[in-house]
Amino acid sequence: MAVLSSLLCSSARLVTLSRLRFWELAVCKRMTWLSLSVQPCYTSDTSNPSVDHLSSGLERYKDLQKYFNRRLKATYRRFSNIPDYSVVCGHHHVYFIEGDGIYRMDQRRSEPVPEQVLNLGQVSGQEEKTGLDSEERKQRTQWTVQRIRLSPQEKHLAATLKATHREEPRCVVVRLGKRNSSPLDPPHVVFTMDKVFSFEWATDEVLFYTTLEGLRCSRVFRLDLTSSGSRITSVYEETHPDVFVEVALSRDRQILSINCNSRTSSEVLLIDRTTSHLEAFVVQPRQLDLMYHVEHWRKCLVILTNTGPGQEYQVVQAPLSEPSMVSWAPLFAPDPGTAIKDMDVVGDHCVLAARTPAGELVLIVVPLTHTKEAYTVQERISKKSSVSNVSNLPSWACAIQTKKPGMADQHSVLEFLISSPVHFPVPYCLYPEDGLLLSGTEDGSSPEKHGNYTTTRLEACNQDGTLVPVTLFHSLPVEGLSQAPLLVHVYGAYGRDFNMDFCPEKRLLLEQGWALAYCHIRGGGERGLSWQRQACVEGKQRGVEDLQACLHHLFSLGVSSPQLTALTACSAGAVPVGALCNRHPHMMRAVTLQAPFLDVLGTMENPSLPLTLEDREEWGDPVGNPKHRLTISSYCPLHNITPQRYPSILLTAYSGDARIPLAGVLKYTEQLKSAIHTHFTMKPKSDGEPAPNIVLNIQPGANHLGPQDLQLMLEEEALALAFLYTELGLDPPRPPRKRKR
Repeated sequence: MAVLSSLLCSSARLVTLSRLRFWELAVCKRMTWLSLSVQPCYTSDTSNPSVDHLSSGLERYKDLQKYFNRRLKATYRRFSNIPDYSVVCGHHHVYFIEGDGIYRMDQRRSEPVPEQVLNLGQVSGQEEKTGLDSEERKQRTQWTVQRIRLSPQEKHLAATLKATHREEPRCVVVRLGKRNSSPLDPPHVVFTMDKVFSFEWATDEVLFYTTLEGLRCSRVFRLDLTSSGSRITSVYEETHPDVFVEVALSRDRQILSINCNSRTSSEVLLIDRTTSHLEAFVVQPRQLDLMYHVEHWRKCLVILTNTGPGQEYQVVQAPLSEPSMVSWAPLFAPDPGTAIKDMDVVGDHCVLAARTPAGELVLIVVPLTHTKEAYTVQERISKKSSVSNVSNLPSWACAIQTKKPGMADQHSVLEFLISSPVHFPVPYCLYPEDGLLLSGTEDGSSPEKHGNYTTTRLEACNQDGTLVPVTLFHSLPVEGLSQAPLLVHVYGAYGRDFNMDFCPEKRLLLEQGWALAYCHIRGGGERGLSWQRQACVEGKQRGVEDLQACLHHLFSLGVSSPQLTALTACSAGAVPVGALCNRHPHMMRAVTLQAPFLDVLGTMENPSLPLTLEDREEWGDPVGNPKHRLTISSYCPLHNITPQRYPSILLTAYSGDARIPLAGVLKYTEQLKSAIHTHFTMKPKSDGEPAPNIVLNIQPGANHLGPQDLQLMLEEEALALAFLYTELGLDPPRPPRKRKR
């Protein structure tokens, strides 16, 4: 599943990278949950302290940070047996990631022994040979495996590796040999390429891939591996600067697609892997405001496109031989208010993940041979109650992560995980043919992992009458939350949903009595494409107003209070948070921002920055459009700082992050401190409270999403917890006492 985000550019300022590949790109972090004693990445050289002098205000939290670091490690250990969908299944081997590389085991053996396929230490050795400049050599090189792809007959393996100090991944091709290869012919690296983003095998000797240049993917290449060497040829080059290109493989592995997507339009080229010439052909030429994604079924294409009522997503079908729009025949459109989030073709069925108007996650099954018999899984499942572990999707379900089928797996079954930020992932199997949804546990739950927590779905009314969804996680009844600390999560940009996968640190907060709120403000994608359209460019103010309405609604219900409330956001989510801090700083006590986008006006004015041109479709063009400039100037966090009492703010940024220029974060911090100083100089007895703390944590590396090394990630999370407890005046939680035997 997870195809919708391929319709959006993967280079955006996002909470996560494209959901299309989120699980693969987060493999390293997920794998580290399995054992804290195993290093998740291969590390060489020494760390670079060159950015330490930019950080400020961290010392006061050090002792509490150490305490929370210990608590987080214990929490991660408790949840170490998370189902692992990063495993790749071949015909007879299972491939998996360990600390120092990629391994495989032969499933045909009664006692399989791990065999190393790729040693990351060898890749690190190659780093020295490639001639990195002296500054990069000084930095700590942490290699993490991002994606793994097997060729059709398991002759080759390709994997992309990411180093902390640079954005572009490296692709390594390993020759695996025959399935019964002898010890004299072990797997070995036959080819290495830099700046590879997406890649798929067409045959055992042909690999198609895209390259990442300055956060843009615009070119597709073909690598041919022959007995006499290798050959690289150019296949496709995109000329539009706002279009992002990637390659993907259909679920049935028959069709390789070249997806060329901007924020508002799509063009897809297909390559039929069953033909010998492997020539690409266009499905539907680019058309303004037309977005679509293609899957393959038999000799037809199943297409998810925004040609439904209100320009929302619907499913259509076209013959593979005549794929253009004139041949598109409607198959299924959801009920009004229900938004399709993802699509997969499983056997003879199209399976859609969707959100209802109430915000609940549902699965809709469309039989491709009898499309009028479409059903929602919950409706059909009640008829199968005789099976002990048949179940509905749980009411707390917020995130779905599907398993990529192995080469020998049944293609008529959809395996997936259901989770929420505080609910441990539960495995499910959907059999669309029978309408069966089977959970991986006896009763569809795991009480010891889930705890006695409540998920409440609310709606806050904006001043324009729009109802804004809020997802609230809590352990006490809502009426008992008046003294509970509240952590409010915000994003609202690029038409993206929140990443609401399970997060051990969120579970820890809930266990300590916190309430966690996720405000699905306009600009995001929770309620469909129109939800994003209402809050882009000149409508950006609506996202800020939505956030304000959400806080008002929570407080009016008796959930916490401004003095016990903190806001948290990443990347573009910092825009509505920063704007609200300027307008209504009394509504929260503390704020944590990671890789924050704070200088919207300055960034959109500078076309030389890597994301400016494509991001103008989201934020506007202040250079060429006076209305856009006026709108951006009215909410831009950096350009609306004023002398007043702000909440305490922790800003975490990364020195090599190409998506968020560090200069903007530094400028924001400096101006904010100056404004606070001016305010307390003019009104020294203001409110009778001490000045807020503005804390700047600058870390080395180019990872927009934070460190990939678990230990570094825990240190960062521990600092955030120490900051929140200190600024909200909370006592550190006591660890649970061990029972006496």
